Amino acid sequence: MGSLQKAVPKVINYKKPSFGRTLMQNRTLILMCLPAILFFLIFAYLPMPGAYIAFTNFQYNKGIFASPFVGLKNFQFLFISGQLGLLLRNTVLYNLAFIVLGNILQLAFAIMLNEISSRGYKKTAQSIMFLPYFISDVLVSLLVYNMINYDFGFISHLVRNLGGVMPKVYQDANAWPFIIVLVHLWKSTGYGTVVYFAAITGMDSSMMEAAQIDGANAWQRIRYITLPTLKPTVIILFLFAIGSILKGNFGLFYNLVGNNSMLFKTTDIIETYVYRSMMNSFNFSQSSAVGLFQSVVGFFIVLGANAFVKHLDPDYALF
Repeated sequence: MGSLQKAVPKVINYKKPSFGRTLMQNRTLILMCLPAILFFLIFAYLPMPGAYIAFTNFQYNKGIFASPFVGLKNFQFLFISGQLGLLLRNTVLYNLAFIVLGNILQLAFAIMLNEISSRGYKKTAQSIMFLPYFISDVLVSLLVYNMINYDFGFISHLVRNLGGVMPKVYQDANAWPFIIVLVHLWKSTGYGTVVYFAAITGMDSSMMEAAQIDGANAWQRIRYITLPTLKPTVIILFLFAIGSILKGNFGLFYNLVGNNSMLFKTTDIIETYVYRSMMNSFNFSQSSAVGLFQSVVGFFIVLGANAFVKHLDPDYALF
């Protein structure tokens, strides 16, 4: 008998495809992403050198890069004003309320819509809930004013007709955190609901069918299938939102409150304070410094939150 030869495994030399070949293989996906890539390139990355204005005493006749360099002097605008603590408190607390309450309501409505069997009702409900998102903040402020104004507001008139006493809301700073949060939730809940509902419809329907066959009721399906499936979406949206925790919704706050100084204690945020300061001095360098401060702090907050999520479960981290 001849000697048995050992089978030698064949070594395959894998050659990484070139950059051009990779582009050609994924050209459809790249073309689909091209508008978003161009948007961020033109409106986010190309203007980045303009952040240098935050370190200059900007002069119109010299431009950004020829204006005198003043270092960190513009950043003292917030710190020496004595208002930084109040502004940070209001901005952060409002954003936390928006993020936490908003996500809870959006999840709840998305799950409830998913449990409804009527397809027509689902579409109608989504359209009605989505509509407030497109209403201008100016129009929203007008609606709120005509509802709670002490003299001729609808709610004020109704309360007085029922024998009650209507408080002067536009003189009571403590009432406005509830009003602002309520208005924001009314405007944004429909948009977030559609996002979560889209994630739910993308789930594997076989899991739901198997759970129904095994006798799981609606609450058990929600608890053990829907919510765990939505967990990555919730975490990603939370990480995106927390990066803007120092940035307030200027349009909403300014249109609802305006220049009513009696309400500033609970409604003044960084954006509205900077806007009023700019109206007096037109100092673009200071406003740019504040914006850069917000962006840098938000960037590190996102890094910290992402590191925390990655420590708990690397699969749910952004990077």
